[in-house]
Amino acid sequence: MGRAFEFRKARKMKRWSAMAKTFTRIGKDIVMAVKDGGPNPETNSRLRAVIQNAKAANMPKDNVARAIKKATDKDTANYKETLFEGYAPHGIAVVVETATDNNNRTVANIRAAFNKCDGNLGTSGSVVFMFDHVCNFRISEESLKMDLEEFELEMIEFEVEEVFKDEDGILIYAPFEQNGSIQKYLEDNNIEILSSEFERIPTTTTKLTEEQQADVEKLLEKLEEDDDVNNVYHSLEM
Repeated sequence: MGRAFEFRKARKMKRWSAMAKTFTRIGKDIVMAVKDGGPNPETNSRLRAVIQNAKAANMPKDNVARAIKKATDKDTANYKETLFEGYAPHGIAVVVETATDNNNRTVANIRAAFNKCDGNLGTSGSVVFMFDHVCNFRISEESLKMDLEEFELEMIEFEVEEVFKDEDGILIYAPFEQNGSIQKYLEDNNIEILSSEFERIPTTTTKLTEEQQADVEKLLEKLEEDDDVNNVYHSLEM
């Protein structure tokens, strides 16, 4: 198993750890999906993907329905996705993905976090090139009407980088640009999508001492606590 598997393993205990934050994030995703493509999941592939993620996170159906209805309200603010880049202490590259309805607030909060934790907020493009932007799909093994090796061959045309099994299903990792094509293939072939995400995997990682790692984790935790932050990626070797 390769780089994507190790990345997933290292992040697994942190992902979706706080239920309230998870539901808030999915609520934002629903608003952005509905504003972008309408409230009907049958004609809005982005919304279908978000609903799948809500199901995977055990978000009640009533919550999802309310979020979709709220998103159709003209007075509901849309969220802007903004990327922040910088360095944590000891030269660790950090990329922060946010979704916000108040960009000034978010910029101020992210800058303050970097400053308070001895990091440096950089300019656009300063570190993002150090990460591969990928999409991933978790699919149901039971819905796959072929063996895993045959499926991997089918995935070659979509430039899929890794396919592997874990206790929750089969995971597919591919370049970000292939997301729509893979989703269409899976849906056309009645392969159940349990969840899907975008992630940024560092091309290289840096190992630090325990003391240095604690300095970095202080910044990472502060960033992850912010309600506007969706994801924090870094080049620290865990």
